Amino acid sequence: MSKPVAPRKVGDKEALAVGNLIRGSAQKLNLVAGLIRGRKVEEALNILKFSPKAMAEDVRKVLASAVANAENNHNLDVDSLVVSEASVGKSISMKRFATRARGRSSRIVKPFSRIRVVVREQEEA
Repeated sequence: MSKPVAPRKVGDKEALAVGNLIRGSAQKLNLVAGLIRGRKVEEALNILKFSPKAMAEDVRKVLASAVANAENNHNLDVDSLVVSEASVGKSISMKRFATRARGRSSRIVKPFSRIRVVVREQEEA
């Protein structure tokens, strides 16, 4: 007896990609994710390619992975894909210590974030 197959986490016309360990705070990553929410994939990739934000490169890689998943795993049309969801959350935080004056030390927190990008095939209206 085996476990039943888990249902898909997204709909039939949707594909998903997740970036788990992106170096930087969730707040900064969410600013970049907000640029692409609800946009066509081609437009979103152009925005991320020319964005001055450092996190845009990591988001672009995750979005490209979601597009590849849609094309190869779910047989969706790449030209009609739309970014339906781009959600951001916290991941681990590395804790480091820096020496300070008079024999003291202070904590430095180096946060990591995760991003979940869902692309959906939109019917031409």
